[in-house]
Amino acid sequence: MPAVEHPLGEDSLLQAFLELDTPLGSKAEFIEGEIVVTPPPDGDHEDALARFGRVIAREAAEELYVSGGKGLITPKGRFVPDATVAPVGHFRAQEPWAPTTGIALVAEVTSTNPHKDREPKRRGYAAAGIPCYLLIDRSEGTVTLFTNPEDDDYATRTKVEFGKSIDLPAPFSFTLDTGPLR
Repeated sequence: MPAVEHPLGEDSLLQAFLELDTPLGSKAEFIEGEIVVTPPPDGDHEDALARFGRVIAREAAEELYVSGGKGLITPKGRFVPDATVAPVGHFRAQEPWAPTTGIALVAEVTSTNPHKDREPKRRGYAAAGIPCYLLIDRSEGTVTLFTNPEDDDYATRTKVEFGKSIDLPAPFSFTLDTGPLR
């Protein structure tokens, strides 16, 4: 597929993105050279994230926390994962757009544009070296754990249907019941 030409260069488009004023509750991301604005999520989306956060707080082997809405700088753009898991205090004193160093896992729950979560964001997280990407795919009824980032993708994928369990590697070291994430 040919590259889309923008009247502004990529640097100018990134600058326009950084100056964007989005509607309250919406999130803006810069994904592979495209500005993507997503409306506020529905209640089921937020429920899945809240349940995931509770499990991490209860089960993780290390002291980790789940941050929602933290902007990350990746080689493929500026992404705002639905959930970012990092050691407690990791984001203290950081700018709105942070590097991905030290992040243990990012999670996305599909909503209005699932393709962005399944493809470009997955490649961006892998290119950034984030060890784990958890995709909670509501339209397919599956949860996929991507691990072992290599170049622009993950070498390992474990996909289960909602209700099945999935093993999370260290620093989590527990089995995640995906039923409550549905």
